[in-house]
Amino acid sequence: MKNNSNQKIFCNVKNCEYHGEDCTCHAERIAVGPNYASSCTDTVCATFKPKIL
Repeated sequence: MKNNSNQKIFCNVKNCEYHGEDCTCHAERIAVGPNYASSCTDTVCATFKPKIL
């Protein structure tokens, strides 16, 4: 699923497999949920994958 940087998606989750040094998401696509969120604090990135060190 790793692809070129999606420079439109800012991400500062440094322990994610798709986090780029330039603070952009390198996932081919992202999924954000849940579908019942009513504010930004209710949302999560479902694409998150822990970085293996």
